[in-house]
Amino acid sequence: MIRLNVDKLTFSYGDADAISEVTLDVERGEFVGLIGPNGSGKSTVLKNLYRALTPDAGGVTLDGGDLFRLSHKQSALKLGVVGQENDVPFDFLVEEIVAMGRSPHKKLFDMDTAWDKQIVHHALEHLGMAGMAKRSYLNLSGGEKQRVLIARVIAQETDFLLLDEPTNHLDISYQLQILDFVKRLRVTVLSAIHDLNMAALYCDRLFVLKAGKIVLSGTPEEVLTPENIHSVYGVQCDTMLHPKTGKLTITYLPGINEPEALITDFKYQ
Repeated sequence: MIRLNVDKLTFSYGDADAISEVTLDVERGEFVGLIGPNGSGKSTVLKNLYRALTPDAGGVTLDGGDLFRLSHKQSALKLGVVGQENDVPFDFLVEEIVAMGRSPHKKLFDMDTAWDKQIVHHALEHLGMAGMAKRSYLNLSGGEKQRVLIARVIAQETDFLLLDEPTNHLDISYQLQILDFVKRLRVTVLSAIHDLNMAALYCDRLFVLKAGKIVLSGTPEEVLTPENIHSVYGVQCDTMLHPKTGKLTITYLPGINEPEALITDFKYQ
């Protein structure tokens, strides 16, 4: 069953289209990745979907209804979002940031219940942040802040997550921990992912953006061929199925991606 359908979504900054007629779909329970070079439009697509930006053209349906006709509270009950920006204008404790994920479930002046507090603790515990619940959010490292924001969206208890490079600031152990955890949630996910090996390991399907347009789509095995990677990213690589994971693994081949003139003509001054 298709949960999200994006039809010819277009958005421009000034006169230039940042994304042009982007069409994609996400089925219930899928982990779908948006990949592509820096500046290709991945974040712009997601910002239009979580309504930080307003599209110039195109439509989006979520569970059969028009996403843009939902109130922000209604969409927050359906979609949980982790963006790239993690700045908070005021100082809050970590547990207070995570508790904000409970807001869509409450009326304006409702107090936190014992159930709310249990959910917040559960989310922090699974992200390895329970011991930092009373810490100031502003004093955390970039990676720690990102883990808190992921805990917040888990506390939101939605079954569809929009993630904009959610592990971008994290070391490899936390990247694996967080994506493993998201996968175990068995929710629907649309995520921009920078690391192609991570995309191959966790995604069921991929959509490839280049210069604001979808140029490829399919399973990781269909999309992440050496020819496609060279066409989109301009790098040479080998691919294989890893004997332990059974997933596609990409090995980049350094030194042969440089323009020949840079290799032969460079001299120390």
